[in-house]
Amino acid sequence: MSSTTSDTALPTSRSTFWRMAHPLWQMGFRPFYLLAAGFAALSVPWWMLHYFGWHAVAPSVDVNWHMHEMVFGMAIAVIVGFLYTAARNWTGLATPTRSGLAALVAVWLAGRVAMLVAPQALAAPIDLLFLPCAAVPLYLVLKRSGNQRNLFLVVLLGLLTVANLLFHAAALQWIALASTAPIHAAILIIVVIESVIGARVIPMFTSNGAPGTKPVVHPKRDRVALGLMIGASLAWMVGLPAPAVAALALAAACASLIRLIGWKPQRTRHVPLLWILHLSYAWIPVGFILLAGAALGVVSASAAFHALTVGSMGGLILGMMTRTALGHTGRPLKSGRVEFAIFCLIQLAALTRLLAALNFDALRPTALWTAALCWSLAFALYVGAYGPKLFAARIDGRAG
Repeated sequence: MSSTTSDTALPTSRSTFWRMAHPLWQMGFRPFYLLAAGFAALSVPWWMLHYFGWHAVAPSVDVNWHMHEMVFGMAIAVIVGFLYTAARNWTGLATPTRSGLAALVAVWLAGRVAMLVAPQALAAPIDLLFLPCAAVPLYLVLKRSGNQRNLFLVVLLGLLTVANLLFHAAALQWIALASTAPIHAAILIIVVIESVIGARVIPMFTSNGAPGTKPVVHPKRDRVALGLMIGASLAWMVGLPAPAVAALALAAACASLIRLIGWKPQRTRHVPLLWILHLSYAWIPVGFILLAGAALGVVSASAAFHALTVGSMGGLILGMMTRTALGHTGRPLKSGRVEFAIFCLIQLAALTRLLAALNFDALRPTALWTAALCWSLAFALYVGAYGPKLFAARIDGRAG
């Protein structure tokens, strides 16, 4: 019996969950999307309870935990799930499945548990295992296929590993570094990943999903936008003089916005699976404008980095997790009321979190709770709507 036939015949009951032939273990996006969405839905309100003084309810969390887990817990899981799935399409070679995939999931889960309950010195090596373990199979697949174009993604995963190492070293007071610095670096690296992947897929998706639309793709302009983004990120991280950081950040914002306008976002307003990508990408130039303001002391760094995380990262994650789950489970790329609600909720979360970061004291508590509630509802709706799809075999009978 072929693996495809076997997979489609498998039930999705709990009794078969641990069988490595279960559909959940057939492609990277399945377990990582599900776990990341569930973790995102639960962790933010838990952090809010601690933030507002309910320490007895949430005793094991603090601001370092919140920052770290949103980036190196939730976001990294989605990135790895996406890259494993994309690399299989790019190369025609298998990325980790079955027991290999389950082992990686176990390493990720161990890191989340350790960061929550273990002493920092023990949690650090456990947490640091995941990214190298995830990057090696991706590198081997790309190398074996001769796919040089995408090897830079392995380099970026390596840089994220370094940022995670620096975070733990700072938390353990082994180095004199603010724990926010490696988190900021990791966020900016992820924004670079979003920019590169977004420039490849958003125009293509728009052309296919909004008939008659011809997005403008200009490779030279794309390279300039990416270069300015990297330059502004490095300037922020190394602490160049404020005018230089602000100038580079504003230039990166303008270049990214010009690129987005060329992708014809106005043609996507009736297609939620498209407008969520355009609108979420628009948070990148907003984030860099706010980064310029933060460099000049006009707004807080929190405003800039929450625009980049809740707005661009959260929105693009939900937009891509939805599209990927539909396409790779054999379903039509069509959205309904649930998807519309998910996309609206994550954008409302971004707006209210930005409002809270702008330090309107009277509005801050309400804005924080509203942002947390919208964020959690968006990811909880994803788990409820897409969990059954991720557990089930492809409806078209194909492998994956």
